[in-house]
Amino acid sequence: MAKAVQKRGRMVAQNRRARHDYTIEDTLEAGLVLVGSEVKSLRAGRGSLADSYAGERDGELYLFNAHIPSYAAASRFNHETRRARKLLVHRRELDRLLGAIQREGVTLVPLAVYFNDRGIAKVELGVARGKRQYDKRETEKTRDWQRQKQRLMRDRG
Repeated sequence: MAKAVQKRGRMVAQNRRARHDYTIEDTLEAGLVLVGSEVKSLRAGRGSLADSYAGERDGELYLFNAHIPSYAAASRFNHETRRARKLLVHRRELDRLLGAIQREGVTLVPLAVYFNDRGIAKVELGVARGKRQYDKRETEKTRDWQRQKQRLMRDRG
């Protein structure tokens, strides 16, 4: 798949629940088609990725159910808060992602929305598989053990 996002700009929204519910196999960066009031609202630090997902509609990639609240100063030119927003990826990446979704049963989960260094809104998408309950417990045990190990090492010396 595509390269992982290494350098992010100003973070707007994060989907922390996604890493708990899914095993993230790969990440990629996608552009986001927004209207002016949505950009203003995101720049104000408002937005939520809870319960959002990416999927296909008419052969293109869209972000569904992401909540960007209306911008108060936009008055009548405001946007719909939970509308489907088009994602911009290269054609080759799009074909690969759509094939993976249909064949392999993976899900595209938005992990973060941020502004890059040039001030352009981007979405970090994760190619993910759902975790079973026992996988979630195992991950939690591992995380707790790592935390406890760090405490022991810090206290010792």
